[in-house]
Amino acid sequence: MAVLDIDEKSLKHGVLGLVVALVEVIRDALKLQALKRMEGGGLTEAEVERLGRAFMELDIAIEEIKEEQGVAEAVKSVRDGLDEIVDDVLGRIIDPRRWQSDQVVKDAMP
Repeated sequence: MAVLDIDEKSLKHGVLGLVVALVEVIRDALKLQALKRMEGGGLTEAEVERLGRAFMELDIAIEEIKEEQGVAEAVKSVRDGLDEIVDDVLGRIIDPRRWQSDQVVKDAMP
């Protein structure tokens, strides 16, 4: 029977890196939504200022967590992986023939 050797510190860094990366993704989506609302005139000047301060504080908090916990590389790795997935999906949406050609390749594999 094979024994699975798990490095507890690496596991914690990996999980924390994933969590922080997901928080960054959510923050980025919220920033885009806020920008759309700003451009559409849906926010008052006071709301824009409050959002700006809140996002700055969130950015600082995320950077502090990454620095204190030493997970900046883990976060970067997760974000890079997510970026590749998103790029691939967007590419397939823009060029649906890619779905078909990828399926042909998969069908040809043993």
